[in-house]
Amino acid sequence: MLATRHRQMRRALKWSAALFAGFLIVTYQAVNYGPITEIDRYFFELNHPELSGFTEFFIRRLDDLGLRGVSGIALLIVAIYISRRFKTWRPINLGFLAFISLNIVVGGFKYALGRTKPREGLDLFGAGGMSYPSGHASNAIFIWGIIAYLIYRYANVNRYRGRLASTAVGALAVTVCTVSLIRNTHWFSDLFAGLLLGGSLLVLLIAIDRFFPSDSQLH
Repeated sequence: MLATRHRQMRRALKWSAALFAGFLIVTYQAVNYGPITEIDRYFFELNHPELSGFTEFFIRRLDDLGLRGVSGIALLIVAIYISRRFKTWRPINLGFLAFISLNIVVGGFKYALGRTKPREGLDLFGAGGMSYPSGHASNAIFIWGIIAYLIYRYANVNRYRGRLASTAVGALAVTVCTVSLIRNTHWFSDLFAGLLLGGSLLVLLIAIDRFFPSDSQLH
């Protein structure tokens, strides 16, 4: 059992490190205006639709799925329900750790890099902006991923339903990123980097939780 957990941890650490390395590569290219900024420019120069009425309302609500307030409240509700149901603080502690680590890591990079948003018409780093990496993309993959993991971990769902949950989280993250491109609120590299960084944190936190199982998880 312990040997299996060690093997799973090593594999997860490799995946987490690979995703973080991808984030660093994208960051290097973005800061130095490498090839990925050509993709940024492509999406920036597209004709962005003028949204109004129900279409604007619907698109904005999809965009809200990437907000920390929305995903954080959803995580809190799920964590509290599971904690009460199984009489353990583990889900609340995990949710708290996820939310704090997201804000520290993603927020730290945002402040350090200070990239401007595309709506300002300039692509500058160190200008006091908060565009890179995208918090919406990181929230979508990381916080909603933790929610799906908590449900999978405690609800005893089979692997098929677990894969469906993973697919749903991936689809939600892609939707949030697509909406951001439509609304021109983020550069493409912001979103891609946000997914990589959020994915790295997600894999790492799940690996830690599975390596140190609580009594409620073992039984």
